[in-house]
Amino acid sequence: MSMEQLKKWFRTIFRTTSANSTEDVALGERGENLAATFLRNKGYKILERNFRTAVGEVDIIARDGKVLIFVEVKTRAYDDPTPEEQVNTVKMHQVTKTAKVYLSRFGGAQPPARLDVVAIIWPHGHEPIIRHHENAFEATF
Repeated sequence: MSMEQLKKWFRTIFRTTSANSTEDVALGERGENLAATFLRNKGYKILERNFRTAVGEVDIIARDGKVLIFVEVKTRAYDDPTPEEQVNTVKMHQVTKTAKVYLSRFGGAQPPARLDVVAIIWPHGHEPIIRHHENAFEATF
């Protein structure tokens, strides 16, 4: 068993993460940069990156025509569990609350909006795989 397989097995069995490790932070930043480039290439205009409020954070806020898109980016070096599976109900609620704060800036007439997920699997030494899920989840309230 390789060291990477052993790490994956250990994370799966014990459900531990090293989200604070320098390597994981760097992977997350690279993933968010790649997601922003990917969305720009699809014709989206990036409005905000890492929009933070007291209620949470949204990785990317973009515009596609008249629609505002709130994007959660999940980047992993492996696909088990999938990055999409890691956008749980708590994360959905946090993104929804943050999007609501952002939309409140527009006053009464708010633009149409949707909630997307960009999942990136980027194994060490390999090209990344990008999966963009439009309307990935409904607002939680």
